[in-house]
Amino acid sequence: MAIQQVHHADTSSSKVLGQLRGKRVLITGTTGFLGKVVLEKLIRAVPDIGAIYLLIRGNKRHPDARSRFLEEIATSSVFDRLREADSEAFDAFLEERIHCVTGEVTEAGFGIGQEDYRKLATELDAVINSAASVNFREELDKALAINTLCLRNIAGLVDLNPKLAVLQVSTCYVNGMNSGQVTESVIKPAGEAVPRSPDGYYEIEELVRLLQDKIEDVQARYSGKVLEKKLVDLGIREANRYGWSDTYTFTKWLGEQLLMKALSGRTLTILRPSIIESALEEPAPGWIEGVKVADAIILAYAREKVTLFPGKRSGIIDVIPVDLVANSIILSLAEALGEPGRRRIYQCCSGGGNPISLGEFIDHLMAESKANYAAYDHLFYRQPSKPFLAVNRALFDLVISGVRLPLSLTDRVLKLLGNSRDLKMLRNLDTTQSLATIFGFYTAPDYIFRNDELMALANRMGEVDKGLFPVDARFIDWELYLRKIHLAGLNRYALKERKVYSLKTARQRKKAA
Repeated sequence: MAIQQVHHADTSSSKVLGQLRGKRVLITGTTGFLGKVVLEKLIRAVPDIGAIYLLIRGNKRHPDARSRFLEEIATSSVFDRLREADSEAFDAFLEERIHCVTGEVTEAGFGIGQEDYRKLATELDAVINSAASVNFREELDKALAINTLCLRNIAGLVDLNPKLAVLQVSTCYVNGMNSGQVTESVIKPAGEAVPRSPDGYYEIEELVRLLQDKIEDVQARYSGKVLEKKLVDLGIREANRYGWSDTYTFTKWLGEQLLMKALSGRTLTILRPSIIESALEEPAPGWIEGVKVADAIILAYAREKVTLFPGKRSGIIDVIPVDLVANSIILSLAEALGEPGRRRIYQCCSGGGNPISLGEFIDHLMAESKANYAAYDHLFYRQPSKPFLAVNRALFDLVISGVRLPLSLTDRVLKLLGNSRDLKMLRNLDTTQSLATIFGFYTAPDYIFRNDELMALANRMGEVDKGLFPVDARFIDWELYLRKIHLAGLNRYALKERKVYSLKTARQRKKAA
């Protein structure tokens, strides 16, 4: 079922467009996948927005934020629709209403100097913070800096301008190792206890100090590549201790607590997406940038690197198209500006309203690769010859570790995989093990994310905004999305053309030279 777009003439009754008219919004993280889609949607669907400020770090090639924006962001295929509709209007919008700020979200006052930081705060109405390190195995010091501690700089803007609305992009996976129904509320750690404030959030100052002491201890004892590995291991160990599977989700949870305390009594919305994947419809069906969580597994299967994977076929793998996430951000930002002074938490996910199991996800992938692999030439080099099996973790670990299983059981597993007794499958051991280490937690879920509050918000905003900014995952036809939209998007946008050089071509080139 396709989402209906509201005809342009109906937009006069849109609450979202009314609330965002003339507003000045700062966005962080626009060099990332989600940030670009949010920016594109604001430009295209909210033409009366006052101004959009972008905090962008300079780099060697582009020390200045404006030049980096024009070279690396404005040229993205995410804006193709806008350019095709009216390239002059699009260029004029960029010129007149996009303000680029050269700064670093992790540095005090964004590293732009006290006066400029103060001036920026007074010019803004809202901040969308989508900057994050989504590396599940990041060094703890880096993950802590960008996912937790930099939020002090976001909160600092509100100290200078108390009317500012803050929208923090978090993740449903701050849920960690809790099981069952996960509601849009403050998450309790599943591991070691953390003291809780009467306002509901958790007091993390002492925990952060403890983590920083451990980081300093490791930094004093190691250097180079060994130090990097030790900081990655420390992050995983501490995350596990408090009830998370990886450093990313642990530090994002810490960030939520920091903001809830710092912005107590102010305007704060925490928006938690699940696994963000390619666009359902906007800016173009299947639009994606890079390879996301589920795609690493798809790619490994397509290239025949993985045939066995730890996962629960009956578990709900919570995937959400990026345009529904961008719409949720815009919808909840409009609410925050219209009704300030409150803390709200929303989850943008599919598991509660339109669940798809890992088994169904794999079956759609295999069916499409069998029927149509040639249509995805950057993804499949040939038709995968083996099935893709999700097995329980214990069996996976035994097969991978080479422990001698009872012969009958080993044979049964290998027969399913189409392998002979010589364990050819273990050629791709590294890929399988690393993917399993990183993503195994996400493919064996025993929780279901709810988004009742987000659905209630969409209903309050009304039919016009439901059409302009759809957020309801119940409209997704999973077979159509996974088999046609997502695989085609991966093939077109995320993967480069395959370079195939035959001996004949090489000879021809040599002659020509």
